[in-house]
Amino acid sequence: MSKLLEVKDLHLKIEDAEILRGMEFSLEKGEVFALIGPNGCGKSTLAYTLMGINNYHPQKGEILYKGEKINDLKINQRAKKGITLAWQEPARYQGVTVREFLALGLRSKGEEVTEEKLRDALNKVAINPYQYLNRFVDKSLSGGERKRIELASLILMHPELIILDEPDSGVDIVALNNIADMIKYFKDSGSGLLLITHSEEMLQYADKAALVCEGEIIRQGDPADISEYFKSFCFPCAKEEECETEVAS
Repeated sequence: MSKLLEVKDLHLKIEDAEILRGMEFSLEKGEVFALIGPNGCGKSTLAYTLMGINNYHPQKGEILYKGEKINDLKINQRAKKGITLAWQEPARYQGVTVREFLALGLRSKGEEVTEEKLRDALNKVAINPYQYLNRFVDKSLSGGERKRIELASLILMHPELIILDEPDSGVDIVALNNIADMIKYFKDSGSGLLLITHSEEMLQYADKAALVCEGEIIRQGDPADISEYFKSFCFPCAKEEECETEVAS
C-alpha cells in the first residue's frame, strides 16, 4: 500500500532565489509529521508548494499523493482529492458569516448542510454556535476565534491530508488547546497531518519530526531528539559547523 504523501528531491526556485533544495520525506495515514525550523527556512514555501498555490511550482522532484504524482494539479484539484492547507494567518471574509463559511466545508464534500452539523463542529472547538453562527468572519473576530472556526471547517470537510502552517501562531490558550485536541481527533480518524512550526512545544503532538534549514531537511527522527537538537544548535544558528557535520555523517 502506498504512503499518503511522498515528497522526493523537491526543488523550488522563485526568481533567482532557491528556496527548497532537495526536500524529501513521507507521511502515512493517521500519522503526524512535524517540520520544524526557524522563520525563513522554507517551511511555509513547502506548504504552498504542496497545496499547488500559484507561483509555487517545483522545477525538480515529485509530490506523490496516494501514489499519484500531483505536481501539475491546480489547488482546487488537490483540494478535491482531500488535501487542505490551514493557513498561518486565518483568512478574513468580508460579508461572509460563520454559518456560510462552515457550510462551504460541507458542500465541498457533497453533504447536506444542517444546523446540527454546524453546531456540533463549533462545539468541538469551544465556540458557542448560538453566539457565532451569524457573526461575520472578519476583523471583528480575534485571530484565535478565526483559527478555531477554521478548525471547525476542517472537521466538516474531513480531508485526508491536512497541512497545518504554524497552527499555534498568534492564538489564545483556548485555541491552542483546541489545536491539540483537533490534531488528536484527525489522527484518530485516519487523516495524515503535516505540522509546520518554529516552536519546539508543538513537537509533542508529532509521531516523527524533521529539522529544516535553508530549504533542506538536515535531521529526521524522533520528535524529542529533534526538539533537543533544535534547542541546542539552532540558537544561534550553527549551520556552518554542526549542521554540515550532521549532513556529512
